[in-house]
Amino acid sequence: MTVPQSPFAALMDITPRPPVVFADGQGSWLYDTRGNRYLDLIQGWAVTCLGHSPAPVVKALAEQGARLISCSPAYHNEQSVRLAGALTRASGMDQVFFANSGAEANEGAIKLARRWGEKNRGGAYEIVTMENGFHGRTLATMSASGKPAWKTLFEPKVPGFPKVPIGDLGAVEAAITDRTVAVMLEPIQGEAGVIPAGVDYLKALHELTAKRGILLILDEIQTGMGRTGTLFACEQAGIVPDIMTLGKGLGGGVPLAALMARREVSCFEYGDQGGTFNGNALMCAVGSAVLAEITAPGFLERVQTASDRLWKGLEALSGRHGFGAVRGQGLLLALDLKKPVGPEIVAEALADGLLLNAPRPDSLRFMPALTIADAEIDQALAMLDAVCRRVA
Repeated sequence: MTVPQSPFAALMDITPRPPVVFADGQGSWLYDTRGNRYLDLIQGWAVTCLGHSPAPVVKALAEQGARLISCSPAYHNEQSVRLAGALTRASGMDQVFFANSGAEANEGAIKLARRWGEKNRGGAYEIVTMENGFHGRTLATMSASGKPAWKTLFEPKVPGFPKVPIGDLGAVEAAITDRTVAVMLEPIQGEAGVIPAGVDYLKALHELTAKRGILLILDEIQTGMGRTGTLFACEQAGIVPDIMTLGKGLGGGVPLAALMARREVSCFEYGDQGGTFNGNALMCAVGSAVLAEITAPGFLERVQTASDRLWKGLEALSGRHGFGAVRGQGLLLALDLKKPVGPEIVAEALADGLLLNAPRPDSLRFMPALTIADAEIDQALAMLDAVCRRVA
């Protein structure tokens, strides 16, 4: 007797996934192949920042796809030049290297810092990173990350990433040696459960790294592109880092990331960095469309208004169910559940048509579209409330 093969058998089994297959999406909603709809508060882990299939992204794909999709990265293309100029003007950085993923952008940041250390600090190569930090899934970015579960995975790790607790400035200072070239961190640790570094800490790190003559690298893969209510999270601390990385929301759903640096730090030599698809015209056209939407008058103010509504709703829900505090910034929020019921809530919510994420067993993370409507926030809170009543 022949056993029917799973329709998913051809896919590498890298994570537990429910047997739901999505076929369509619009705004805050996803639709599966059976016609069921789901209110999406994950949005591809803060990737589809304008929601699913937003008109500006669809328009950019169609128009640019009819003109030029990609040419060799040995040549300039109109769209990469345009987007690079817009990003440098918006960020205070000087130069941009486009990549295809946040991990690739962070890998480039590590390489650039080490190149700078070779040229300016006698070969210094160590980068101080944070416990529980997350910078990607390449070997170097996994080595830079501080996820406990990765400590012995894919050994031997790339050396040169001493870890310190986030928020402990003294620990950073103690970790700096003659081998240190940079400090690297996320303004808010997303995968760790939405743990903010804090404005005062970021300011102090900026001062410390400048004083010690080393670089400050900010990983804004998840916090950038309006996610925290400002275009970049570091704006809230009033600082400009030496190197900054962007991804996720930059492409609004297409694979696009960026490594940005101050001119004095941008020291790659010919052949040091590259990539076949990097900065292709199609992706960069989408990036420009996304950036234009986010920087349009009133957009970021609306993000903060939505954040306030979701925050207050989560606080009220927490009070009803005996949960803990809400934390985060903008539309990157988490709810402390105070007990390991996160996975159960996520599974129950999926059955009800609500997509949530539990980065840790005792917390829920919320990354809705930056365009989410008030009525959708209220609906999501009502659905979550019903789930929590059942789980409790």
